[in-house]
Amino acid sequence: MKLHKLVLLAVACTWALGAAAQWQWIDKDGRKVFSDRPPPQDIPEKSILKQPSYATARVPAAAAAASAPEAADTPASAAAPAAASPRAPASAAGKDKELEKRKAEAEAAEAAKKKAEDDRIAKAKAENCTRARAAKATFETGAPIRQSNAQGERVFLDEAQRNAEVKRIDTIIASDCKR
Repeated sequence: MKLHKLVLLAVACTWALGAAAQWQWIDKDGRKVFSDRPPPQDIPEKSILKQPSYATARVPAAAAAASAPEAADTPASAAAPAAASPRAPASAAGKDKELEKRKAEAEAAEAAKKKAEDDRIAKAKAENCTRARAAKATFETGAPIRQSNAQGERVFLDEAQRNAEVKRIDTIIASDCKR
């Protein structure tokens, strides 16, 4: 029973290897390319290193155009293998346009992200400015100001502490309230 399963597994693996047809060729830049699709038409026959066993020889574009009238006389079933010839390569200009479009979208997204961050910072500075001006107005009234010390106790600010706090508020106003 185990031998039967082993033989069945070996046959399935052999069939799977045949189904995973591979093309190998050397592109214009001298790099080896592996694909399950045939190479583009601009790759010469001498650069194709490996092709699936069921694949027919590629027909150059000029020869395909010349044999087009002959294909009209053949039945549809005979014309099917010729129709399965490799697809024409996608135009480089189309890829460049798509790449430029993606690049422009990425730049626009980056600009929008930067603008949102700048808006957030501007909003925070405006809020800081409003609070600092309100605090300065409170200090300028001359009323006694209480704050919590390190132990959490409420204490009144003396004149030196009050002046130091006003100076700190002035630096905040100077940095955040620029118009």
